Amino acid sequence: MHFHFPFTAAEILWTLTFAAHLVLLVVLMGRDRIARFPWFTTSVVILALRILTIKLLVHRLPDMTMNIIVIVMADLGALVGLLVVVEIARRAFGRVRRSTWIIGALVLMVVGVAVLKFWGPWPAWKTLTASSTISTLRLLQLIAQKTSLLVDVETIAVGLLIVMLGSRVKAGWRTHTQQIAIGLSTASIAQLVVEGIWQRIVSTAIANPAIAQSITDRDRIIGIGEKLSNTNSSVYVAILIWWIVCLWRDEPGQAGGAADATAKEEQSQAIEAGASKEVGTDAHVTETTESE
Repeated sequence: MHFHFPFTAAEILWTLTFAAHLVLLVVLMGRDRIARFPWFTTSVVILALRILTIKLLVHRLPDMTMNIIVIVMADLGALVGLLVVVEIARRAFGRVRRSTWIIGALVLMVVGVAVLKFWGPWPAWKTLTASSTISTLRLLQLIAQKTSLLVDVETIAVGLLIVMLGSRVKAGWRTHTQQIAIGLSTASIAQLVVEGIWQRIVSTAIANPAIAQSITDRDRIIGIGEKLSNTNSSVYVAILIWWIVCLWRDEPGQAGGAADATAKEEQSQAIEAGASKEVGTDAHVTETTESE
C-alpha cells in the first residue's frame, strides 16, 4: 500500500510562509513593535499580500493583467525594502555624528552601485525605451530586479556593521534592531547565493547547445531550479520564526522599565490617595472645631 500525500513541497512551504507572516504581524501589533519598526512592518504586509495575490489570481486573470500586478507589487516591495534598510541603520547608528553617518551611507551606496553594474545582464536600452506596454513592463521589471539587488547588498553591509559595531552603539546582540538585521541579512545572502547558482546553471546551458536541446537535461535543470527555490523558501521560513521569537521577547531593560513604571504609578496613586485622605481628615477636624 502506497501512501499518497496530495501536497507538494512548494505548497507546504507557501502555507508555512504565509502563516508565519500572519503570526509575525500579530506579534508586531500585540507587543507594540509597530511604532518602533513601521517600515519593517509595512514590508511584512506587502510581502504577505504579494504571495497571497499570486497564489489566488494566477491562471485566473489574463497574463498581461497578472504581470502588471506582480511587477508593480515587486517595485513597491523593493522601494519599501530600501526604507527598511534606512530604518534599521538609523535605529542602530542614529547617535553617531552626522558626518560619519553621511560618509558611511555614501560608501555603502558606492558598493551597491558597483554590484549592480557587474551582477547580472543588462538589457538593451532600445527594448526599454520603445513606446509599448511590453517595454514599460520590462522597464518596471528591471527597476524591481535591480532595486531588490541593491536592497540585498545594502542589507548585508548594514547587517555586518551592526553585528561588528552594535554593542558600541546600543544595538547589541539581544536588541530587536540587531535581531531584525541578522534575519534580513541572512535572507539577502540566501537570495544572492540562489540567484548566483541559478545564473551559472542557465549560462552553462545556453553556452552548450547539446544541453539546451536535450529534454532530459532541461527537465533536470528545471528540477534544480525548484530545489533551489524550495531551499530559499525554507531559509526564509526559519528567519520568520526567528523574528517571531525575538520580537515576542522584550529587550534587556524593557521588562524592568515597564515594572519600574508600574511601581512608580502605583506609588503615585498611593500618595494621591493618602493626600486625599489627609485633606478629608483636615476638613472633618475643621468642621468639628467650627461646630464647637
